Amino acid sequence: MIVDLTQTIHENMHVFEKRIKPVIIPWSRMDIHGYELELIFMSTHTGTHIDAPYHFNPHGMKVDEIPPDILLLDALLLNIRRDAKEYITREDIESKFDYADAIVIHTHWEEHLEDTDYLNSNPGLSTDAAEYLASKNIRLVGIDTANIDHPSNKNFEAHHILSKKGILIVENLCNLRSVNKRFKLVVAPLKIRGASGSPVRALAIF
Repeated sequence: MIVDLTQTIHENMHVFEKRIKPVIIPWSRMDIHGYELELIFMSTHTGTHIDAPYHFNPHGMKVDEIPPDILLLDALLLNIRRDAKEYITREDIESKFDYADAIVIHTHWEEHLEDTDYLNSNPGLSTDAAEYLASKNIRLVGIDTANIDHPSNKNFEAHHILSKKGILIVENLCNLRSVNKRFKLVVAPLKIRGASGSPVRALAIF
């Protein structure tokens, strides 16, 4: 079974960079040019996306430098329901942790995707939780919020802690309610030279 964990990119979706909402411009038309073609303008961190370590670590891997063998991962789903602005603690993760290449945290925050506070009231990792994950031999941490950090953490400490260890971050996952506890995770970013991140097509296979 395959479950698509990817948000659909559209012009009215929530983005932090409010002046960089996705713009999709029809460019070539079938009736005029013989084919359809669009132009797109958006942040590399739009929708379901990957943060390369370079996003918060100037010495970290850029998105085009991510080896393909860490884009197909054995993943473990941690079901940790959290409400607005609640922390995901070390104890939450430690109590459910088992070895996997990727840890995917299901907070159920996707249920608030259409809410005006979706971007700014999300649950997020505590510093202790991020440090615990960074201490494990994992390659990627995914979450169903737009920001893995708690919204009160303006220094993005969870991002810094994970990026310093070279751990990839995937945000804005969806449909995690349809995923088994153990699954294969496919994360396919665009190979953009020198970029700090990219939208991805994320798939769960089980």
